Amino acid sequence: MHKNKSYFFCGIGGSGMLPLANIVRDAGATVVGSDRALDQGRLGAKFEWLQSLGIDLFAQDGSGLISGDQILIASAAIEDSVPDVAKANALGCARMTRAELLADLFNNAPRSVAVGGTSGKSTVTGMIGWILTDAGLDPTIMNGAVMKNFVADDAPFASARVGQGDIFVSEVDESDGSIALFAPEVAVLNNVSLDHKSLEELRQLFGDFAKKANTCVWNADDAETVALMEPLALAGAISFGFAAQADFRATDIVDLPLGSRFTLHAMGDTHDVALIVPGRHNIANALAAIAAATALGVTVAQAVRAIERFNGLARRFDIVGTANDITVIDDFGHNPDKIAATLATLKAFPGRIIAFFQPHGYGPIRVMGAELAGVFADMLGKDDHLILCDPVYFGGTVDKSIGSQSITDAVTAAGQNAEYIPAREHCGNRMVNLAQPGDRIVIMGARDDTLSAFAAGILARLGA
Repeated sequence: MHKNKSYFFCGIGGSGMLPLANIVRDAGATVVGSDRALDQGRLGAKFEWLQSLGIDLFAQDGSGLISGDQILIASAAIEDSVPDVAKANALGCARMTRAELLADLFNNAPRSVAVGGTSGKSTVTGMIGWILTDAGLDPTIMNGAVMKNFVADDAPFASARVGQGDIFVSEVDESDGSIALFAPEVAVLNNVSLDHKSLEELRQLFGDFAKKANTCVWNADDAETVALMEPLALAGAISFGFAAQADFRATDIVDLPLGSRFTLHAMGDTHDVALIVPGRHNIANALAAIAAATALGVTVAQAVRAIERFNGLARRFDIVGTANDITVIDDFGHNPDKIAATLATLKAFPGRIIAFFQPHGYGPIRVMGAELAGVFADMLGKDDHLILCDPVYFGGTVDKSIGSQSITDAVTAAGQNAEYIPAREHCGNRMVNLAQPGDRIVIMGARDDTLSAFAAGILARLGA
């Protein structure tokens, strides 16, 4: 990264772009950008906050690119016909992907920890960042979700934290293969399961990721991860999980509606732990984070004290509120593992579930639609309801031949209650009409920040 350059972020409001733009700005470079959501009048508060930081925003029409010295930060998937890209090409601007710029910053940090895996990356990244911050190590954190522990009046969208310490903490993405760009001191491998790529591709990417690190922290409960790690026989690797052979292990688990308690066995000692984020998946996430923090020099006792005050992430089993004894939950669940974890957390306690799911594209339905339907069919009960709208779609060329109804048809065929209602607004009407005291409504989906407002709107209607 060059401090004397101007970086133009195309899609600056995105979950991966926004935190990186803040890190680059705080490093001393000039940052400007554009976003289709800004042009469409969506997510105004986010863009107002960016402007308050001194980041100039432009319409996504090429007007913000004025010099060949600017560097365009844009997804590799964006076509050359997009006005910003066309203007950058005409000016001769250098172009980098988000991941390339992030990897440049990350790999030049004195110390680093990268969090990979199909599920749980953002939560584990937030947990590690919070532990290191609480221990006084002042890390820089790059996340794809807002970390509640770092939210403040001047940082309402705290998906990044810029510190003055040596450690850079970041989640890294396998969906586009960019995980291969990162060379971490500590690599965390949460799990390996079907999402955007085939399992064969994922095994190669995650195996290379683990081998590059000085220390790999890995999930001893995930069969794919175990099969990947055992033949590598990496020196100094640290396992975590519920399995008896895990180096960082949880026993004596007590599930609570809004948290959990367990006994941690690590480094020859035991510690009582109480989390204020619910679900066994979050116990596993905490084990991973504590193990990674100890690999960076934090004591287990320090890590435990910090993790007990970790407040979670926005849109990760985020309780919006309760009205008339009906609770609304906002959740990022979008692949089989994430949705299964959310439903398992809900099913641990009595009460009917009304589950809404907005798929994050037509492509993901083709890749994992059958697995998604299987999770809903297996985990929802006969009194629960599943409602799907059309996938999120913000334009571009896409094959729409397989849509949301393929999932609801499969769930209905398995004997469960499932409905396909194309328009999201009408799904909201249906949920409000269905809801009864004691129900939990969970709003699930990715790549669409307006889902949080949708969840809040349902809660408001229930209260009215």
